[in-house]
Amino acid sequence: MKKKIWLWNHYATDMYKNRGGRHYWFAENLIKQGYEPTVFCANTFHNKSDFIDTKNKKYTIDILDNIPFVFVRTTTALGNGIDRVKNMGLFYLNLFSVVKEFVKLNGKPDVILASSVHPLTMVAGIKIAKKLGVPCICEIRDLWPEAIFSFNKAKERSLLGRVLTAGEHWIYRNAAALVFTKEGDTDYILEKNWDTAQGGKINLSKCHYINNGVDINAFEIASSENKVDDEDLCADKFNVVYVGTIRPVNNVGNLLDAAALLKDENNIQFLIYGDGNQREMLEKRIADENLTNVKMKGFVNKRSIPYILSKSSVNILNYSHTQYNWARGNSSNKLFEYMASGKPIISTVKMGYSILEKYKCGIELENSNPQELAKAILNIKNMSKEEYNVIGSNAKRGANDFDFQKLTKKLIDVVEEVD
Repeated sequence: MKKKIWLWNHYATDMYKNRGGRHYWFAENLIKQGYEPTVFCANTFHNKSDFIDTKNKKYTIDILDNIPFVFVRTTTALGNGIDRVKNMGLFYLNLFSVVKEFVKLNGKPDVILASSVHPLTMVAGIKIAKKLGVPCICEIRDLWPEAIFSFNKAKERSLLGRVLTAGEHWIYRNAAALVFTKEGDTDYILEKNWDTAQGGKINLSKCHYINNGVDINAFEIASSENKVDDEDLCADKFNVVYVGTIRPVNNVGNLLDAAALLKDENNIQFLIYGDGNQREMLEKRIADENLTNVKMKGFVNKRSIPYILSKSSVNILNYSHTQYNWARGNSSNKLFEYMASGKPIISTVKMGYSILEKYKCGIELENSNPQELAKAILNIKNMSKEEYNVIGSNAKRGANDFDFQKLTKKLIDVVEEVD
């Protein structure tokens, strides 16, 4: 009999809309491997006022590409204020009654995979799995509350900080297995002395590493089918491309500083795709400083990204050194899209467990300063064709190791271990 796997991700509604993303691709590949996945998510889209109408019921179901999506009723949440807290709380609370009804009609699962970003999904997963008598795998895609402490949203020693850390410890202890998206995330358990070897209650043998990745086949189809009519992309220039959010953690102002240093290099242009709360400020800077070699392209549909990257000369992973702990590695979706495009990558941060270093597919900077970035761009531009092509093919080869067919097989190993 086919094993039923429930994939819980509050924000998988965007994956439904985009027909892609971690849990969509897991589900797609689980079906191919003879499993029966169901994705549970909120009926709202992250930071958008759109929603899926549940017609006043607690949930509604839609089947997309043979994947059942269960949309749990919540309220819309724009920004990070009280509405977002309410949105998370409602998703958590409503899961209990939704599961009760869903099980009556469809039977219980064999395994629940409850995925963060926020921890309430995992708390619900553990509690509901216990009631149903099935194992719950908790997938940690962001170390909460560490991320909150790094962004100074709360202090680790405060009452809130201690409550969040205690909650996190409870999740790690009670999950049947833990899946981390960054290779070094298990170091966190060691740092906290939570592992059994140091007298703690978490056995490291239940910790697994499955990074984010890319659906290579979907990437290549999108690259040829979703062309973007943009003369800059097709110009005979060395295209320095950044795709992503434009906010403080991405430190996109650093790219503008590097562009200012390379102003006299006539055939280098910086193409910046994305939106965020710093976009207007950066557009003003471009105009004020007359940075003619920088083009801000604004928001682009996810489906257009593969084509854009296929026209790049080098792709930039641009981060702030100070606003995040990069020692445990990188699980950024765009890293794997960059690799799939077969182009060299420059990271403005030196990562622990470095994927760029492992696959020799780019340059990591010691210091995230504009001079070093400008130098790295010139370094790649002035490479021999052979050297440039080797780095590009290394990137492509590396991307194959993070193709969702392979990542799903790793997930199946975890499922079979706990079931």
